[in-house]
Amino acid sequence: MFYSAPPLRRYHEGMAVLAGIHPVREALRAGRALERVCIARGAAGARLQEIIELCRQAGVPVRFEPREALDRMARNTPHQGVVAVAAAAPAARLEDVLPRAGLLVVLDGVEDPHNLGAILRTAYAAGATAVVAPERRAAGLTDAVAKAAAGALGLIPFVRVANINRALEQMKQAGFWIYGVDERGTAAYYEADYTDPAALVFGGEGKGLHELTRKRCDFLLRIPMSGQIASLNVSVAAGIVLFDWRRRARPPAPAPAPRP
Repeated sequence: MFYSAPPLRRYHEGMAVLAGIHPVREALRAGRALERVCIARGAAGARLQEIIELCRQAGVPVRFEPREALDRMARNTPHQGVVAVAAAAPAARLEDVLPRAGLLVVLDGVEDPHNLGAILRTAYAAGATAVVAPERRAAGLTDAVAKAAAGALGLIPFVRVANINRALEQMKQAGFWIYGVDERGTAAYYEADYTDPAALVFGGEGKGLHELTRKRCDFLLRIPMSGQIASLNVSVAAGIVLFDWRRRARPPAPAPAPRP
């Protein structure tokens, strides 16, 4: 049986939402790309449990939020304790990108949608295979991200994983070496000898890499800084390191033919 999901409403930053048990359930059954489903804390019942199970089957993150948060998201629409946020594009699976990956860009908690969009654009321009980020405490594929990515969102796969550290272990088992970029790194980024395949890991805004993530990295690289500023915006740092990787990991472009 085919289901026709109802149209999406919009709220802040242009993000699209579905409010109510029936609209969210039909969207899940129809296979619509959803960023996440939010359920009011304390809400229960067979229909909500069905939505949770459909989310599990589709790989859509479920978050339990205060009812007031759902009220703000749904505005004046009755939501019955459930609101879904639409994704600007469907997420890819790590298993699908690993076999063809030369470089993966891993984001350890980047929460600002403008940073995520900028990194997606830079990663694509530098030749990375995919961008990987956690399902929780991280920006997802919203309209704001699509706007900041300026067209790159449909060109480079974006992978959502339940646990970054398990994903890094999965990469290692597939033959990847992991390079974390952190102000506490022991070597400058331009001193790294990149392997193929490789993964570059960048931390979240103001926090850097989480401790467990740092321990999973094979190498820790830093960007040397002048003056009293200790670190750069994560999207700027990603641009610096990614294009250094491209410069040294890719063969130079052929020289132009001589003029006749």
